Amino acid sequence: MTRISDMDIDLLLTLDALLQDRNITHAAARLGISQPALSARLARLRTLFGEPLFIPSPHGRGVLPTPRAEALKPQVASVLRGISAMFAPTTFEAQTSRRTFVIALHENPALMLGTALLNQVGTDAPGIRLRFALPEMAELPQQLENGDVDIYIGVSAGAHDGWVRRKLLDDAFATAQRKGHPRGTGPLDLESYCALSHLVVSSVGDPFTGFVDQTLAGLGHQRHVAMSTQSYAVAPALVAGTDLVCTLPERMLRQFASTLDLFAPPLPLQPITINMYWHPKNSQDPANAWLREQLLQAAGRQV
Repeated sequence: MTRISDMDIDLLLTLDALLQDRNITHAAARLGISQPALSARLARLRTLFGEPLFIPSPHGRGVLPTPRAEALKPQVASVLRGISAMFAPTTFEAQTSRRTFVIALHENPALMLGTALLNQVGTDAPGIRLRFALPEMAELPQQLENGDVDIYIGVSAGAHDGWVRRKLLDDAFATAQRKGHPRGTGPLDLESYCALSHLVVSSVGDPFTGFVDQTLAGLGHQRHVAMSTQSYAVAPALVAGTDLVCTLPERMLRQFASTLDLFAPPLPLQPITINMYWHPKNSQDPANAWLREQLLQAAGRQV
């Protein structure tokens, strides 16, 4: 019984060339091989199919395909077209795509990037939908691998070493208060800063202690934290309606500049770096690459 593995691409190309040229010399030239090499392939085809596929022309000019060979002609052409199609580059037409992209990210980068990204995609690719999902860090490696999540956006803490990374933005911290705050709008010194009532955004550990408190402790100071929330999105509204102040990434706070005044905090705070991460299997995928370009543009970085 003939096995598929006995047929190789060289035999298919030989069969196709002989069906087209009906001449061993011409077919060998088409394939870039010698006539003896082509004759050897022809012998392999005879053995594979259990009968000759070509016979010498009785007029001494070339070869003639047998009925079996003639019947194979459309099948051979179809198989070769299929193989050629395998090597065609994949494309992604964003303007006509109906795809849904899933981006895993926390509220902070969502507030920083969401508006610009959605406006941009809505203009350039109106059929595409975006889904922002809170990352489940324990599940994220599998989700990126199997395609349930296209890109993760966040800080380096918790990111997998095997993911591909590119920086989206660096962001400094700012201190925000409501417009018309009783303390006025003058610059803050450290003593005044610590004396104010603060709102902290915290989702892990002590809800009333964050990196700002750790920095203050190193300077020998302590602030008064009056309220804690797990939500970045809630914090600006709470500050805008109270006398609380908060210290959060500046780019996020700028989204609420109509209701908040921003100031440089009177202590040294390291900027945060927000990266995007994707699975290496998607590095050459045109759709994933398009999404990465949109994120870079939304972040104001060069593509």
